Amino acid sequence: MDPMYDVQDEIERLKQEVERLQKQIATQQSVANLPQSLIDNLEFITDLARYAEGVVSEQAVKQKYRFDDATWARLGDDEQLVEAIEAEKARRVRNGSAKREKAQQHIVKAPDVLEKIMNDDSQNSRHRVDAIKALDSLADNGPRAAPEVDKFIIRIDLTADAKLRSAEPDPNDIITIDATPRKTPAAITDKTEDDWKKW
Repeated sequence: MDPMYDVQDEIERLKQEVERLQKQIATQQSVANLPQSLIDNLEFITDLARYAEGVVSEQAVKQKYRFDDATWARLGDDEQLVEAIEAEKARRVRNGSAKREKAQQHIVKAPDVLEKIMNDDSQNSRHRVDAIKALDSLADNGPRAAPEVDKFIIRIDLTADAKLRSAEPDPNDIITIDATPRKTPAAITDKTEDDWKKW
């Protein structure tokens, strides 16, 4: 056997081993520095809080930040990071984000439930019609029906004297005002003198 061939194989094997060790060292260093570099990243902290709440999956977070299992395990050992996540979870509960996102995850199942009720012949007709109405409102992504509002257009025409003089009326002498009345307070019941406490 050619000894030169054995030496080349050994050199190639050693190169591969060095590359593997270099990658391992780089990974360990990045894992050691990771929580410190991301502790101030609000998006990262929010994503981990959402994971803790069950809104996003572990796989989704790992994929987004390209974490391997070792990095993921290391994150849970950093107390400062854990405290930041807990603080973010509390903030999300207070401002309603946690509740809103969980509700959004559940409400997307509603069309399937409503469709089953709508197509179930054994259901009461009223329930089926209610399901149809609910599905219709979920399907409508346009603006919600706005309540009708009284609107007044006030037009003040000051051109009468110009017409009497057979002069050309000035367009600035016509004032048009679009007005919407203010909401009036609830009607106050009429109180007669007998209703008031006498001193």
